[in-house]
Amino acid sequence: MVLQTEKRYTPEEYLELEEKAEYKNEYRDGEIIQMTGGTTNHNKIALNFCRKFPLTVQGQDYDIYIGDVKLSIPRHHIYTYPDIIVIKGKPIYEGTGTTIITNPLLIVEVLSNSTKNYDKTDKFKYYRSIPGFQEYIMIDQYSLAVEQFTKQAEGQWIFKEYEGEEAILVLDSIEFQITLRDIYERVNFELIEE
Repeated sequence: MVLQTEKRYTPEEYLELEEKAEYKNEYRDGEIIQMTGGTTNHNKIALNFCRKFPLTVQGQDYDIYIGDVKLSIPRHHIYTYPDIIVIKGKPIYEGTGTTIITNPLLIVEVLSNSTKNYDKTDKFKYYRSIPGFQEYIMIDQYSLAVEQFTKQAEGQWIFKEYEGEEAILVLDSIEFQITLRDIYERVNFELIEE
């Protein structure tokens, strides 16, 4: 849902409005777009991934953030809220606050019917413009299916797909693996939510 049609907002205007907003909005090159709410399955999938992650990389220099951390993509004039962001080392913040980061190593998006086309096309293109971004995981919330893109060199990404609960997602940018069974634990595919 676009909040406006004629007025174009500056990044500064967006950030000021976002501080007071009762719900999250993305910023796309002058437009402010209200984000839709997530489903219970969407939330479970993201939490399952995050819950397993810290146990596996304990003692390594990574941080994982879920849902509420804003990502700045300066090249395309975008602010967005990825479902999961993993950072190696310390976060690099935009500005003086601690709410907008600029240095993701890995991004995970849980796909919904309303966002999957954007997540797979333009949003991935925007993410690829971020220096240091190495891996993109897209998790389908309606079936046991995960897509993985790993950067090999500038402009070169390798695609892998995983299906079924026995499949094991093995990350390339981080020493971490997780079964699809663990990702989809307690997800009820009979619920049709959107």
